[in-house]
Amino acid sequence: MATVAPYGTWTSPISAQTVAAQGLRLGFVALDGDDIYWLEGRPHEGGRNALVRRSADGAIADITPRDHNVRTRVHEYGGGAYVVSNGVVYYSNFVDQRIYRIARSRGAKTPRDADPPEPITPEGKWFYADAAIDERRQRLICVREDHSREGHEPVTTLVSIPLDQSAVGSGQSAVRDGQSAGEIIASGCDFYSTPRLSPDGSRLAWLSWRHPQMPWDGTELWVAAVSDTGTVVDPELVAGGPHESIYQPGWSPHGMLYFASDRTGWWSLYKCEVRSAKFEVQPVLWQPIDEAEFGRPQWLFGWATWAFADERHMVATYAHRGRWTLATIDTEAGTLTSVPTGLEPLEWLTATPTHAVYVAASPDTAPAVARTNLETGESDVLRSSSTLTLDRLHISVPQAIEFPTEGGVTAHAFYYPPRNAEFTALADDRPPLIVISHGGPTTQTKAVLDLQVQYWTSRGFAVVDVNYGGSSGYGREYRQRLNWHWGIVDVDDSINAAKYLVEQGRADPDRLIIRGGSAGGYTTLASLAFHPEVFRSGASYYGVSDVEALAKDTHKFESHYLDTMIGPYPAAKDVYRARSPIHFIDRLSCALILFQGLEDKVVPPDQSEKMAAAVRAKGLPVAYLAFEGEQHGFRRAETIIRCLEAELYFHGAVFGFTPAGALRPIQIDNLG
Repeated sequence: MATVAPYGTWTSPISAQTVAAQGLRLGFVALDGDDIYWLEGRPHEGGRNALVRRSADGAIADITPRDHNVRTRVHEYGGGAYVVSNGVVYYSNFVDQRIYRIARSRGAKTPRDADPPEPITPEGKWFYADAAIDERRQRLICVREDHSREGHEPVTTLVSIPLDQSAVGSGQSAVRDGQSAGEIIASGCDFYSTPRLSPDGSRLAWLSWRHPQMPWDGTELWVAAVSDTGTVVDPELVAGGPHESIYQPGWSPHGMLYFASDRTGWWSLYKCEVRSAKFEVQPVLWQPIDEAEFGRPQWLFGWATWAFADERHMVATYAHRGRWTLATIDTEAGTLTSVPTGLEPLEWLTATPTHAVYVAASPDTAPAVARTNLETGESDVLRSSSTLTLDRLHISVPQAIEFPTEGGVTAHAFYYPPRNAEFTALADDRPPLIVISHGGPTTQTKAVLDLQVQYWTSRGFAVVDVNYGGSSGYGREYRQRLNWHWGIVDVDDSINAAKYLVEQGRADPDRLIIRGGSAGGYTTLASLAFHPEVFRSGASYYGVSDVEALAKDTHKFESHYLDTMIGPYPAAKDVYRARSPIHFIDRLSCALILFQGLEDKVVPPDQSEKMAAAVRAKGLPVAYLAFEGEQHGFRRAETIIRCLEAELYFHGAVFGFTPAGALRPIQIDNLG
């Protein structure tokens, strides 16, 4: 029989230690013959990314040594940090940003059997990402960020890097000749991504864009011939521009160019025969699916929504109303067939003629590297992010909700009710509600198992994860609702999600909490400052408190992001000040806890430090926790544990209840 206890005090089977221990970050799946590769972000190893291989016999082993972290700093967010072919891996190592090569020795089963990693780029301030292997010319073609000019914006180009170790040389001569650090083959734009060679190596496709566009605003798709010596000849613009986002260009086995474009308002798949005198872009599907998205905002390199299974068939993933589906496409018939699996594809996908290999999850299945039969939908889990076995009666299954918001628009979210098989609350009680504002802000939240969400719901909190205006997965128009209205639309939608659930009787109006990280941290702070009557407690993870300071001090990728989110700076300086919570502490009236990584280059620590000082000076309850060695997004197990327990302790102290379990106290200033 369930124990009756107040919401928020339930004893949970999911501890903060469990969340951290079960929190592998899986991604960037690749195939090399019968071998399957992926990255594992491991909180218990300081957050490092290890490259893992599953051999044809099912044996799983790390490829990279423990002192290497497969992660690139291009765009700061990274992605596309490794590429593999014929048993040879090339990857970026985080500590020095050099590209290393590991060659698998004949019959090798473990890293001990493989050759040790060898750098193929010199020491220096060059970062690399998103490589393609040019087997014909024995080189890598990749994106390079050049940070060698102090005080200047880094220069992004496409470069060629020879695979022969002897080309590296040593000392300054290797740098001066321009070969080892990369020979530039395309330049002149602010950003480049996705260089992809045709199967015969005769053509190269890539994306580029310029400030102030972000890749989901407008990109250009270029194709050029490649000479025998490797030079790019006669580049031609195939599609795109400042108001059309092209995503994931690539090639069919026959050399047809494929890509996703949002030219109709939704990212749909297109193909183009580039060997003809005139480029003719055609839709892949003869009957497009209404409100379907076959693309994602390119925050990281290497994300994929399609791959060829054989010469005629593609495997694709697409979103409809925020939910992702796996499907196959007959490229000759132009037809799509859904694959009957209960898993929802995440950001990485590759395929064989019979299976999709990808990272996937479901409302009650943690993210996993999965292999799904394209005919039956049956799936094998190759590696799960969690070994925890939860009673399904403890799992809160998300419910998609749509609710009215400002301007007569419908907004979207996923609602998680409190759920614990061993506890129940009084019939007339309503749970405290945590409103989550996701980061980005141009990303989306997904309805898949997240132990951090279950950490709260299993203790008697309700959670609503909001896909506010600006989120992806709902078309370009919905995504652009946030243009010039960041700090307004996202705030309104978060507040209206809470109000909707209060009206439905599914949340306590006196115990509303908002939390978020990065851009979601900004939405959290803006909600508290500009609408102090709604929430009673807030938690900001490396959130933006001063958007003017962010416009002055951030990395290249986002240095003009706010031009379309708020307005060009400094022309719109008054608007920046009006949208910055730091200047409106006088309006703030509730408790706030802030968390910050001290090595964060995206949102520098002073954003949180100034906010904490201002709230403290006003006399409101405030706590500030800073973490050495953490960047933007916490990766270390000890940090994840400390943050979850500190936030739970904080909300309990603010609302006057004692959470279950032993929690290490934190200092809360001004808690009367």
